[in-house]
Amino acid sequence: MTTPKTVTAPNPADTQYPIHPLLEQRWSPRMFSEEPIAEMHVKQLFEAARWAASSYNQQPWRFLYAQKGSEAYDKLIDCLVEFNQQWAKHAPLLILTAFEKQFDNGNDNFHALHDLGLALGNLSVQAQDMNVALHHMAGFDANKAKEAFNVPEAFHVTSVIAAGYYGGDPTELSEDLQAGEKRPRVRKPQEDIAFQEVWPV
Repeated sequence: MTTPKTVTAPNPADTQYPIHPLLEQRWSPRMFSEEPIAEMHVKQLFEAARWAASSYNQQPWRFLYAQKGSEAYDKLIDCLVEFNQQWAKHAPLLILTAFEKQFDNGNDNFHALHDLGLALGNLSVQAQDMNVALHHMAGFDANKAKEAFNVPEAFHVTSVIAAGYYGGDPTELSEDLQAGEKRPRVRKPQEDIAFQEVWPV
């Protein structure tokens, strides 16, 4: 297995306080290296997700993935909104995410989406450690994807992720998308999201 040379992500976070380098470097580009993600790396991504915490250890997350060049990949591209189609087609790997809506006993699993998020957090950190970039997308037709892949009614289809090693030629993107790749990353200040003892009025 060939491991690509580690490349520092070109758009690191401008953090208020020091954080782990893998979190600081994590970025969601719209351009990827053309090199397919090594099979072992794909397995490592989902192994990291597998060991996320979950309510009552239900592990409600599910992933369907497809390599570029496969029929399933083309079906996933077809489920994306037009804006995402124009750049996601450069990704060597696409991942469809979903979660099981109920516990085994039939009760609604209120925390299933939270648990999927934890699994994707694990997957994202593991990806960054292997120089794999991820771009999570909400811009897709969930019903179309559910029908295309015969996803059971018990599951809620949630997102599509474009994945590939960092790299690629950004000039293959439209001028608007190229500008977006260079735009500084911003986040709400910590004071707007974390409150000590009292919720602000």
